[in-house]
Amino acid sequence: MLAHRRILLTIFASFAILGCDKAPAKSSPEGERAAATTASSSGTEEKASPGKPVKVAFSAPGADHGWLAAIVKNAREEAKRLGDVNLEVSEGATDPASQASQIDALVAGKPDVLVVLLTDGQALTPAAQAAMRARVPVVVVDRDLASPSAYRTWIGGDNYGIGFSAGNYIADQLDCKGNVVEIQGIAGISVTDLRTKGFNDALKRCNNGVQVVARQAANFLPDKGLEVMEAILQAQKKIDAVYTHDDDMAMGVVSAIQNAKRDKEMFVTGAGGSKRAMELVKSGSLYRATFLYNPSMAASAIRLARLIGQGKGLRDLTEPEVPSRIQVPATAVTKENVGSFLSFGYE
Repeated sequence: MLAHRRILLTIFASFAILGCDKAPAKSSPEGERAAATTASSSGTEEKASPGKPVKVAFSAPGADHGWLAAIVKNAREEAKRLGDVNLEVSEGATDPASQASQIDALVAGKPDVLVVLLTDGQALTPAAQAAMRARVPVVVVDRDLASPSAYRTWIGGDNYGIGFSAGNYIADQLDCKGNVVEIQGIAGISVTDLRTKGFNDALKRCNNGVQVVARQAANFLPDKGLEVMEAILQAQKKIDAVYTHDDDMAMGVVSAIQNAKRDKEMFVTGAGGSKRAMELVKSGSLYRATFLYNPSMAASAIRLARLIGQGKGLRDLTEPEVPSRIQVPATAVTKENVGSFLSFGYE
């Protein structure tokens, strides 16, 4: 547990931003696209020194979900804290077409950097590529694009790792024998695909001892989670565990199970690290575990955008560059270690 916490704190501390005093070296697009990982840090937070003002545009979906609302909140608060970031937020997109228009309008305002959290990475790849062609570097949060030519830097959590960790946790709890339900996020997006793949890969060690008896998307929404789980409970007479892709959505799943008076039969895991989910984990109830996927990554995205706009890199890297891909590891939060992570929970 402590090792997991140190890893998490190291990753977050790496973005304390970290202005590099060296002049940026010229590099090829291939060099900028090279895979990179975060450098280690001293583990202490430092306030960034004000520098050249940077105009950052941020495009986000509608905040119909606690995690999405926390993403925008973290971005706004970080821009205010830094002092030299002029942040323009455009939110409320509900589909790729409306977000593409939103991105086009933001790019027309000639920002130094564009930060995006996408409704659909595949569908919005052309819009991001157009921004890059207009010489507006794109920083992507969480949901991936279809091509590395569409972004300057991506930052997100380890979605495959969340699924793999959840699969291993459930396999251990069930001793590799039982029926499992998977409640997915939004069908077809990278987050959902990776969380499902990681889960399936982890269960392979059970040699079909754990069966996924139902798998359905509920769009990260509590109401949809309730609706989907109600139907599954009617169809499946024996369920041992429910793997959900999201803590907020899982609240609807939990309600459905409790309403059906089947909460002694099974347990639930989630992802995201909401305060409500962590409180349920701490109580030792139906909700057995969550896997940390913190919206503070939006604050890190603003810091990275600031560095890119100022032509700087991460302080602890030898190269005066911002990496092209930064991934925060998945961390299992259970009753045994939840006390160490409550401060990371979002509303």
